[in-house]
Amino acid sequence: MSTNPLTRLARFLFFAVLVRGVILLALGLTVRHRERLPQDGPAILAANHNSHLDTLALMSLMPLSLLPKLRPVAAADYFLAGKLRGWFARNIIGVIPLERGQVRKGARPLAVLDDAIERGDILVLFPEGSRGEPEALGRFKTGIGLLAAAHPDVPIVPIYMHGFGKALPKGSALLVPFNCTVSVGATLHGAGTRHEFMKAFEAHMAGLAGKETVPAWD
Repeated sequence: MSTNPLTRLARFLFFAVLVRGVILLALGLTVRHRERLPQDGPAILAANHNSHLDTLALMSLMPLSLLPKLRPVAAADYFLAGKLRGWFARNIIGVIPLERGQVRKGARPLAVLDDAIERGDILVLFPEGSRGEPEALGRFKTGIGLLAAAHPDVPIVPIYMHGFGKALPKGSALLVPFNCTVSVGATLHGAGTRHEFMKAFEAHMAGLAGKETVPAWD
């Protein structure tokens, strides 16, 4: 992210005024177990993903004092496409771009996330990898399990988001007022193998989704 004071101010105002205003005024937002959200970094917020609103809504729930540490993980091929979009994504949203698709031999695609965790950042991560169908959980990629195994002391908070896929559906630019829910699960840690963590994470997410009036899995 930029160290320019004006850019930092623009980021603060974007989240403090615009994002929080939209979330509070346009959406009926219910937050369950907000007290489970981390008070500092390093930490990982791991949520399902149905809408571009997801990232902004999650970030709006955190104290503004933690804004410099909040780093959403996003697909480089989409969010860095074009100079203006790339600048906004990096400097205002604060994304950490991650390459999707085939990874060349010997590459460490998650190394940039390891570095962010070591800096004490709070990652906003969507283990499904991309936006899915509204209110349906997709299958989770194992990257979150690799991070958990590599950083067993870092808290990982499973979060289920309901309603955002209808408030701003994939492919739509029109925000539709809709009652949305954010359910924050109990903190997990990466004790054991990545496969063991994935089973625990999937069970927690399915449990959170089961509290809504939608099917847990597609």
